Amino acid sequence: MRSDRLALALVTFLALAATASAQPAERVVNIAMEDQFKHRHETGTMRGDVVVLVYAERKGAEAAQELGRRLHVHFHPTATQVSATEWSRQPVIGLAGWPVGARVPDVRVIAVASLPELPRAMHPVARAQVRKDSPYVPVWLDFEGRLEHAYGVHPGKPNIVIVNTAGAVHAVLSGNVDEVKFRELVTTIDALRMQSRPDQRTAAMPAGLSR
Repeated sequence: MRSDRLALALVTFLALAATASAQPAERVVNIAMEDQFKHRHETGTMRGDVVVLVYAERKGAEAAQELGRRLHVHFHPTATQVSATEWSRQPVIGLAGWPVGARVPDVRVIAVASLPELPRAMHPVARAQVRKDSPYVPVWLDFEGRLEHAYGVHPGKPNIVIVNTAGAVHAVLSGNVDEVKFRELVTTIDALRMQSRPDQRTAAMPAGLSR
């Protein structure tokens, strides 16, 4: 009887090991671009935080900008009380039950302008226009269409790439974000933040937003 139990345990262990090895490993990415001030940014330098890239082509720029603003204010509510120069520097909201003294993961909401159709000669003009529209908050300029090529783009709508605290892409979303989807989105982002808690290895994700 004991040998039967040991055999069953061995078979179960091998089956679980085979299943685990069959699961694709999360691919860490490093998305790098310049902003309107020609400052270079990389998601690889933001490990430990959740990065939310909100991008759109020109017809969807206004909707993407509004979504990015709303997400930033949700996670950094004091942004509504400060000047434009301090808007992007506000502290992130805490997490319930987070260990005292441990760093709370931030939520980096990044606006990206997808402009692959612009000829190189027009890049300085585009930078100048974005500087005029956003003189303080950095906007990444995707002249090469990297996000569009890698993750697709919904014309005229906001598009979102969520990078978890380990630097891997967790989800890609496109289209209008209504109240229900917005709640699902912020819940997912908080769950990703919780995954980096020192004494907690995993967190459940809403099914609708899992990768």
